[in-house]
Amino acid sequence: MDQHGEALNRFLVEVFNEILKTEENALAKAYKDLSLRELHLIEEVCRAADEGRDNRATAIAAAQRVTAGTLTTAVSLLERKGYLERRRDERDKRVVRILPTARAREADARHARFHEEMVADILETLTEEETVIFVRALGSVSAFFRAKHKETM
Repeated sequence: MDQHGEALNRFLVEVFNEILKTEENALAKAYKDLSLRELHLIEEVCRAADEGRDNRATAIAAAQRVTAGTLTTAVSLLERKGYLERRRDERDKRVVRILPTARAREADARHARFHEEMVADILETLTEEETVIFVRALGSVSAFFRAKHKETM
């Protein structure tokens, strides 16, 4: 690996870890009972509900890239904590929907504000041209990880 490759590798590892730690610390003050993974599950359930997407367990599990069993365990725990609820579909009683509670909506809103602040702070330092290049480069990083994920499935 050349000098640029080493610098990029170090950057990706450090930034990824720093984002997760900072995000977790920022939210831990207000939501001590939630892990970052749980918060991202809440975020997914909120988006599915808001966007009219499939909010059955199988769809949520696929979106989160976890097994159905892992999702069931997480949803059960978040139900006990008062963040999610399971509700039978009114038209097809065999279908169970996963829905956010008001408490989940509050946590999701706080989480969204953290992300908005992060993005605004980064964009504030970049020119329009740099922003276009940065977004394109991050798209390549994202495509790499999506492809690697598919290989492991």
